[in-house]
Formats: sequence, structure tokens, C-alpha cells
Amino acid sequence: MNVIQPIAAPGKPAAATQGLVDVDIHPRADNIEAFKPFLSERWWEHLQSWGMRARHGFTAGQPPFPKAQPLASRRDAWPPTGGTPASDLDFLRFQLLDNYSIDYGVLNPLQPSGQGDRNNGFSAAMAHAVNEWQLEAWLRKEPRLRGSVVVPYEDPQASAAEIRKRAGDPNFCQVLMMSRTGEPAGNPRYWPIYEAAVEAGLPVAFHAFGYSGWAMTNGGWPSFYIEEVSEHATSCQNQVISLVTEGVFERFPGLKVILIECGFAWLPSVGWRLDKHWRHLKSEVPHLKRAPSEYIREHIWVSTQPMEEPERGQHILDICEWVGWDRILFASDYPHWDFDDPRAAIPGVIPAERRRAIYGGNARALYGF
Repeated sequence: MNVIQPIAAPGKPAAATQGLVDVDIHPRADNIEAFKPFLSERWWEHLQSWGMRARHGFTAGQPPFPKAQPLASRRDAWPPTGGTPASDLDFLRFQLLDNYSIDYGVLNPLQPSGQGDRNNGFSAAMAHAVNEWQLEAWLRKEPRLRGSVVVPYEDPQASAAEIRKRAGDPNFCQVLMMSRTGEPAGNPRYWPIYEAAVEAGLPVAFHAFGYSGWAMTNGGWPSFYIEEVSEHATSCQNQVISLVTEGVFERFPGLKVILIECGFAWLPSVGWRLDKHWRHLKSEVPHLKRAPSEYIREHIWVSTQPMEEPERGQHILDICEWVGWDRILFASDYPHWDFDDPRAAIPGVIPAERRRAIYGGNARALYGF
């Protein structure tokens, strides 16, 4: 359910629930100059001269779909002092953290992040700069916020080094990747990322979107944004299937994976289908010691936004039961236009005790807040 709830009375917070944790907040810098202090002279000059070059079609000029017009944000998210949505800490406190009495919020920087850039060296430098910017502009100033370790995932060794650099820093609570990678996420080339994440005790979050260099459908580039936004689920299906069948969870039994902004009603059917085929094709994947669905239910967490809502309430309960009531995390997607107001995000058919866990208890257990 996507609801934009205006602030009725400035300065008068409206608490949504006790212990609220929001796992998907998107901070954004006012301009690229914000990252200059954290880039070497070489990479700042590179950025000024060549800009960012994502491995993705339709990146030159105007974005291809209306999602990004303007900045994919709610109309009321522009700070009164000027600047872009989610660029002003005081306004983010007022509009989100204080207004909904949020105990903890997880930052997921999307653009610019350096992820998916064609130049791996610049990708690593920019990801490092974004992490330093999170610390300087947000995390050291607001104790309720936690950051994501942005990694240049197409360069797994550099990603592992960045994770180890942040290991032990309580300001960071997860590693951030995207749902569209150059190869399926279970491919051994990405294993150094998972190894470092497990060493650091950090879950790995796959957020919708990304710059893989490939079209998001198996038939090429879509015509409409509704096609792309619906494909987020299939991009994560691909990643889940790859992680399971490549044996990532056997190799790294402590790995925890979060799927953000990809929905989750599809997860049971993926598990059922995998189990059906696995029964007949076990000889191809002898490294799998258990049914694929068991790995999914043990290692995968999901976020609520955008949460599919079947017409029959019992279907929602059945889906959540299969996924695991302790595996569902509340996400607002602030400040984007498909923001979920905490006061209306979770369907009423879900029992109160389960709702409390989704709103905060599950995230606290996962992140150790």
C-alpha cells in the first residue's frame, strides 16, 4: 500500500508505533561537490572530466521513465531551505524520524554511488567516497541513523576491502548491492563480497534497480515504467535462485541476505518450483545438501515496500507464514513517491503481535540494534 501522508501540524510528531525501524531511506547529496573531500585528486578530476558512466542503456540525457521526474520523490519532500529531497538532515528528522517516532533508520544511497560504473577504479573510489559522506553528513550527526556499506560489486576484491574497512564500525549495519548485477549474484566471482560480509557480521542487502549492462527483461528494453517496476521482483528471483543453486549458502552458512523494494509474494512459488526441479536434478548440484526452499527460508529476509496485497486477507497471512514472520522488515522508501506511511503500510489483517515484529522487532534482531 503506497500512501503519502502529509504532515498535519508542523512540530507535532505523530507516533506510528513503538520501536519503529525503517530499513529503506534514500539520502541524496545536493550536488556532486559534496563528495569532493572524499575523492583523491585523480578521481575528482576523472569525475569532472568524464562523469559517471553506468553499465546501462538509456542513461544519457533525460531518464527514460517518469519515475525519476523529478528525482522520484514526493512533492512535499523538498526541504524548505532548498536542495533536493533527503539532502537536509534537519528536514529528514522533522518529516520522517520525528514525525513517525522512528527509533532507527537505515540509509541506502542510490545515486550517485559509483556502483555499476564502467570504470572499476572509479567505481571503487566513488563507493568509498559515498561511505565517507554518509559518516560525515549523516551518521555522526544523527544517532538514529545507520549506513549501508556501498560496494563496487563488479570489482569483488575492492568490495571486500571496503567491507573490511568498515568492519566493527557500529555506524554501518549492512552491505549494499543492487538487484541487477553483471552476472547472477551466486557466481563465484562475487564470493569475496559474501566472505567479507560474513567476517564482518553484516547482512548483504540487494536493492531494486542497478546497472548490469543488460536489459531488465529477456526480450530487451521495456517501453513503459510499469514494466520495469514490475520486473524488480523477477530480478530478485534470479538472484535468489543463483545464490541457492551456486551453493553460496553452503559455502557461507552465516550469510544473511535482504531483498529490498522487490516485493515478496513471489518467494513461495520460487521455492516450490526450485524444490520440484531439484528432486529430479540433484546430480547436477551435489553441493546442495538440502531442498532449495530450506536455504531460502533460512537465509533470506524481505522488506515490506512495495508489499503485494492479495484481495483475500488469508493469502497475505499464508505468504507471510511461508516467508517467515520473523523475516519481514518495515521499509518506507522515503523520500520517493511510492513512500509507505508507517500508519497504513501493514495490512490490518495481520495480527497486532506480528505487526509489531514487522515494524521493528525483526530488524532489531537481524541488525542487533
